[in-house]
Amino acid sequence: MPDYILIDGDLALFMPNFGMATVVVQPGTLRATGQSGLGGKKLCVDGDEASVEVPGCMYITAIHTIPGAGTLKIQALAPDQKALKTCSGGKAVLLKGVFFQAVFEVQTPAQQPPPGTSPPIPDPTPQYPGQGQFQTTNLTYKGS
Repeated sequence: MPDYILIDGDLALFMPNFGMATVVVQPGTLRATGQSGLGGKKLCVDGDEASVEVPGCMYITAIHTIPGAGTLKIQALAPDQKALKTCSGGKAVLLKGVFFQAVFEVQTPAQQPPPGTSPPIPDPTPQYPGQGQFQTTNLTYKGS
């Protein structure tokens, strides 16, 4: 089914629930490398999703209530987010679709408040799975 083509500058919006972690999310920006352009902007093609990285996002878990920080990334696109027929420079263009798989990579672990005089206990989980969706400014051109 046709869907809107993603273009340079479109946003990746992350959901705040990443498994057991709650992340203070911020949007990421897509950087397009496609050869064609819409309204003077390049088209996003397969692989451009890797350009999205949002560092410095704070997070906590139910147990680790002293905030930590990490980076949001797109881990994988859903099948409805890659065009089967529409290409640019020999690569499939990216479509808005529904939800992509995201990952939150921990750089500074959140910590569990210490029992008594012990030091805080860091979160041992290096990454958390989540999801997100694209927001496009292209409301005219569709691909399939």
